[in-house]
Amino acid sequence: MFNGTLRTLVVMALLQASGGVSAITPATDNPLLLSGPDPWITREGQIFYYMGTHGDRLAIRVTTDLAKLDAAQEITVWRPPATGPNATSIWAPELHRIEGKWYIYYTAAASGIAEGQEDSHRGVFVLENSSADPTTGEWRDRGRLATAHPGIDGTTFSTGGKRYFVYSPYIGPDSVLAIVAMSNPWTLTGAETIIARPDQTWERRGGRQILEGPEFLQGPNGDLFLTYSGSACWSDDYAIGLLHAKAGADPLDAKAWSKEKRPILAKNPAGNVYAPGHNGFFQMSDGTPWIVYHANPGPEMGCTSERSPRVQPVHWDEEGRPALDLPVGKSAKVLK
Repeated sequence: MFNGTLRTLVVMALLQASGGVSAITPATDNPLLLSGPDPWITREGQIFYYMGTHGDRLAIRVTTDLAKLDAAQEITVWRPPATGPNATSIWAPELHRIEGKWYIYYTAAASGIAEGQEDSHRGVFVLENSSADPTTGEWRDRGRLATAHPGIDGTTFSTGGKRYFVYSPYIGPDSVLAIVAMSNPWTLTGAETIIARPDQTWERRGGRQILEGPEFLQGPNGDLFLTYSGSACWSDDYAIGLLHAKAGADPLDAKAWSKEKRPILAKNPAGNVYAPGHNGFFQMSDGTPWIVYHANPGPEMGCTSERSPRVQPVHWDEEGRPALDLPVGKSAKVLK
């Protein structure tokens, strides 16, 4: 069996032979795949690693050309146990490279829970892999993160030499955004701080009051940004909002964060994009940040596996805040 390093070299050689090595200029069609809820992309060197929600497993696609993501083999790297706290509803995986190891953060629910009671038994779990290639090696189960509440959609980031965890806990009828410090990639330390609640009209579409899917982006001036998805995912008005904290601010201070009143990415019927949400960020080799998110290609399609992954570049306005073009879908070109 190949070790991780050799496997990576073989993958790259095959992609080079097929003309798949990343050239930054070719145009590609959105969506990248016909199906792919909760997409996530990480780039390591020339390689892009893609993950999305399957519900019953965790899988990774490997490519050096996002325009050819649909041709990349999907490798299942982990399956849940038959029973236990992380046996069902395997959602929203994120692959992170931290201090030379790979970590996958994912949402899961416990087995044996009565229908309609699942939300109170959801949590965020983490796996660890010391292999150079995340599609090989052993994934060690680091367990459930000890959050103060049940919740979903965990992510991690570091700033100012410290690491933080952000997720979407269930608080009464709402799902909100909360942040907590980390002592290592699987251990939370100190008290959680709620930094945002669904207090805007656009965050209450579809019969639910929801903030979820937080993602971190550092601005060119050092400002801290957290995007998030608001409203019920089955609503066409599901959209992406933005929180902002000034450079040097304490991320654990709720007063440090301010919220944009309107989403920064919302439906665009003219571009065949409905219910855009659950995004992530990755960088191209030139350092340009890009956003990946899912959306439906038509109205009233709901919160199903037909949601598909799309990408586009992030721009910066004069104040150093992220700005996004209108989302575009089928027959609309974006630069890779």
